[in-house]
Amino acid sequence: MAKLSLVGAGPGDPELITLKAINVLKRADVILYDALVNEELLGYARPGAVLKFVGKRYGCHSLSQQEINHLIVEYAFSHGHVVRLKGGDPFVFGRAGEEIAAANAAGIQVEVIPGISSALAAAESQMIPLTSRGVTESFWVTTGTTLTGDISGDIELAARSTATVIILMAMSKLEAIMEIFARHGKKDLPVAIIQEATTGRDKMVVGTVTDIYYKSQHEGMANPAVIVVGEVVRLRNIAAEVQALIKKKSNEER
Repeated sequence: MAKLSLVGAGPGDPELITLKAINVLKRADVILYDALVNEELLGYARPGAVLKFVGKRYGCHSLSQQEINHLIVEYAFSHGHVVRLKGGDPFVFGRAGEEIAAANAAGIQVEVIPGISSALAAAESQMIPLTSRGVTESFWVTTGTTLTGDISGDIELAARSTATVIILMAMSKLEAIMEIFARHGKKDLPVAIIQEATTGRDKMVVGTVTDIYYKSQHEGMANPAVIVVGEVVRLRNIAAEVQALIKKKSNEER
């Protein structure tokens, strides 16, 4: 039976994928995977399964979305069960809707397996809470740029709020985005940029709206990266201090 499974691979650490996703990978006849997918996950594929890299990352578009849609339909009818393996979660800036529409139009059965989005995992991996009682009660998740390449209008709205703001796919617009926050009186607001979160190559730069662009340039920060703007960034130091105290106490008790 022709079938499409849209599967979230998680933020990068191969252990941060769901058990259900692993089971689906083991049954797949074809796996079409993105640039941000940890290739260790392909080890779950059964012998004989077709494994095809299709790109889909800023600056690394191996195939157009239309070409990927065509492959999904073609492989579903020629091989059966196609898994579309996407970094993070399929429904968080993953163009899953376009692929579902293509499958539905061809009469192909579709299922979605959620994944852990880097929008949440990047900050958490560095002990930065997205919300904290008495500090912030909500958070925004937004893309840095729109389909036309312009800065998302939601950035302007988010900059006016007291919420934590998580911005994806925005490194090319970092300076201009920080200028928007500065215009709304947020020059001293803390900012963290986390590159390749949850992988062994992850690194982070912390600063303020005023200086984060220059700090990120100095450290050579690049995509894939998540930008976190908000007072919660300050809480990372508290969490690190608590962790250090716990570790020290544990060592003393030994």
